[in-house]
Amino acid sequence: MLLPILAVIGGLIVLVLSSDRFVDGAATTARHFGMPSLLIGMVIVGFGTSSPEMVVSTLSSIQGNPGIALGNAYGSNIANIGLILGITAIINPVTVSSNILKKELPILSLITLLSVALLYDLNFSHFDAALILVLFVLLISWSVYQGLKNGKDRLADEIDEEVPSPLSMKRAVLYLIFGLLFLIISSRILVWGAVEIARYFGVSDLVIGLTIVAMGTSLPELASSILAAQKGEHDIALGNVIGSNLFNTTAVVGIAGAIHPFAIDPMVIKRDMLVMTLLTISLFVIGYRFKKDRQGRVNRFEGVGLLLCYFTYTAYLIQTSLI
Repeated sequence: MLLPILAVIGGLIVLVLSSDRFVDGAATTARHFGMPSLLIGMVIVGFGTSSPEMVVSTLSSIQGNPGIALGNAYGSNIANIGLILGITAIINPVTVSSNILKKELPILSLITLLSVALLYDLNFSHFDAALILVLFVLLISWSVYQGLKNGKDRLADEIDEEVPSPLSMKRAVLYLIFGLLFLIISSRILVWGAVEIARYFGVSDLVIGLTIVAMGTSLPELASSILAAQKGEHDIALGNVIGSNLFNTTAVVGIAGAIHPFAIDPMVIKRDMLVMTLLTISLFVIGYRFKKDRQGRVNRFEGVGLLLCYFTYTAYLIQTSLI
């Protein structure tokens, strides 16, 4: 039992570190070949911060563990809003002011509701996966179009600041190659350890995906959101959460389903997607609670509320799975 625990811990540590290096290498390489900084920030950095979820879910699906794949995606969404945004708001209340974020909040709510509708028949088919992936492509295309159209928007400038300082081309390529390599290796180790722990305690791989794996793969978003909030870059702090949830709900789930269609545990709809949807709607309501200066705000009180929701959900999940 010690070895699977060490595999999960070690896998998560390497996963987070390799993800960071992969993003640095990919962004610098793209810049070297002339890609605009705005697109690097929106596409490559956006993909990179969610690369742990994507790689873990892909490998889980390939290995026949769809519960970890689905639990990782939806569990990460719950952790992003309840845990990450909650902690971030407690440390430094998050102001919502960017026009792009005000557009993305309702889109996140609509896509969340659409995903519930698609999975409501408890069967995630190739057609469902294809539909979600098409939606993802349209979403990325829209984001890029909006970014280019509003190139002087404050959020565009803030995203550009996230792109790392230029590395040498040689180091960038090494970061890109070895970052991706260790992403895959650490993900395989993490998935193996998670499956073994699930078997030992007699719980489903879905529960492991919703808790240990989801929390671990959300660490990059936690670190970047806290750092952004401390710097006063509130749109980036909230943008990390919204962008990651959009990516998880479309690309991560879509890729997993395209590789291996699977049946949905009824509890995913009744419990997990319900919590995810309620948290998403609460984020929508909080973000759109405008004042006279037309700025929404996630204050410390609301941050505590989000954090309590996350811990209550997690405690209920663990308690019911061990009964």
